[in-house]
Amino acid sequence: MARSASASAFPRSRVIAVAGAVVALVATASGCSSAGDDKDPEQRSFALQGRTLTVDSNESALDIVAAESGRPDRIEVTRWFQGSVTMGKDPKVTWSMEDDRLKLRVKCSGVVADCSARHRIEVPSGVSVVVRNGDGRVSARGFDQALDIRSEDGSVTVKDSTGPLKLHTDDGSIRALGVRSQQVRAHSEDGSVRLELASVPDLVESSSDDGSLTIELPKETYRVTADSDDGSVKVSVPRAESSAHVVSAKTQDGSIRVRVAGE
Repeated sequence: MARSASASAFPRSRVIAVAGAVVALVATASGCSSAGDDKDPEQRSFALQGRTLTVDSNESALDIVAAESGRPDRIEVTRWFQGSVTMGKDPKVTWSMEDDRLKLRVKCSGVVADCSARHRIEVPSGVSVVVRNGDGRVSARGFDQALDIRSEDGSVTVKDSTGPLKLHTDDGSIRALGVRSQQVRAHSEDGSVRLELASVPDLVESSSDDGSLTIELPKETYRVTADSDDGSVKVSVPRAESSAHVVSAKTQDGSIRVRVAGE
């Protein structure tokens, strides 16, 4: 039987050659980009009109810090970016501010796309922060106002903060270290949660669908609820149902530890 015209027009040797070329392209681009390789980061200042900043990012690591100096009506942003695309449009990063919403976008797509971005955001004192990040870790440090952080895919870490905390990640760990917040709410759908409080809180709510929970508290009496569907539970802080300091820890799969810090 005669071969079809399409088969004869594209012989097997050319198919192999094309496949080999794609493999070569993949191999060439196999080294992962790192934003840390960007030795010439860009910087930009944005006006802030209100007292709440919303950070809307689709794909970047975020380092958010309370500024020790600077103007009270501006935020300072530093951006690191490295990226390459094979057989596609050139990668693109953008930033913009509208109605106190900082929008950070990374566009990176092709047969082989390898991009990495990181942003450092310096926020004036007295400003609360809301973060919605699609893909990437989020860290925040030094805040005396409310933090509301959600990452769809990435860890969340907060240090040295005193304002109310609301932390959530769909896939990643949560860490709140050395915080003096009166209210802490933390949930990971797939990852561990560790909360280390440096002062006695009014309320701690911690949960995970799949991960262990560790809560370290100053020595005081607490009203504690702790439950794991599949894992050990150990509560070693003083307990009383009449306590005004409420701690809740729930996980479907993982251990729970609620203990006095340093013990």
